[in-house]
Amino acid sequence: MTGFINVDKQEGASSAGEVAVIKRLSGSPCGHMGTLDPMASGVLPIAIGNAARLFDYFLSKRKKYAATFLFGYDSPTLDTQSELVKKDRNIPTAAEIAEILPALTGEIMQIPPKYSAKNVNGKRGYMLARQGVEFELQPKKVNIYSIKLTKQLSENQFSFEIECGGGTYIRSLARDMAAACGSFAVMSALRRTQSGIFTEENSVKTSALTSENLREYLIPTESVLPFEKIYPNEREAKKLFNGLAVESGLAEGLYKIYTVEKSFYGLAEVHGGMLKVRTKLC
Repeated sequence: MTGFINVDKQEGASSAGEVAVIKRLSGSPCGHMGTLDPMASGVLPIAIGNAARLFDYFLSKRKKYAATFLFGYDSPTLDTQSELVKKDRNIPTAAEIAEILPALTGEIMQIPPKYSAKNVNGKRGYMLARQGVEFELQPKKVNIYSIKLTKQLSENQFSFEIECGGGTYIRSLARDMAAACGSFAVMSALRRTQSGIFTEENSVKTSALTSENLREYLIPTESVLPFEKIYPNEREAKKLFNGLAVESGLAEGLYKIYTVEKSFYGLAEVHGGMLKVRTKLC
């Protein structure tokens, strides 16, 4: 079995736990395409079999979130999952928040939370933080395409719609948004509503899946790749599917490549006028 299950991860469940369910039902190796914190819910694409080889491809995909930030508080994890510290700072108004949002969009530098999976000298940041080790994480470049303030839930709690690139930490965005307003904030709720072509509308809860109905929810690998199809002839296929390159007049870039029998095989790339299979996905 090869393809994707678009899981609607439940709040409180771990991403690894959801992967384990799909692995058990499919009987195949599996992996998720971008982790969600346990407190978060929503779209979690899980790759089955060779589809997991597309992990790097999904790192660059756009993602959409519905997030809630609680102002006037700080915490070690930048969310409500650790001890909250009340801060006597100004709680910004909706108008003040809206005014600073343009400065947080575009290509920005963001410092990841210390409680994250970022590597620090071979160890995960969250492990060092739990041990009380002092360390600093370097800012990284992320893309924030849009932030919309959608609702004020209470005097100090606001909801947002966020579209961003892979690698963005929404918890860090809460911290930075508040700092720009002269305040503090933590993330109090998060739901991922889209990851690339995967949306909450075509997602499914693992509680609804069985080994008998899993294939009904399987999304074919080729359907998630927005590349042109190519069909090599028999002579070209013999070389390509044995790891060799062939001359090509195609434009440089990635292509979905098919066998002589018109079956999907995987990804191929044209570089320097030469076509070569890059990843087998069938």
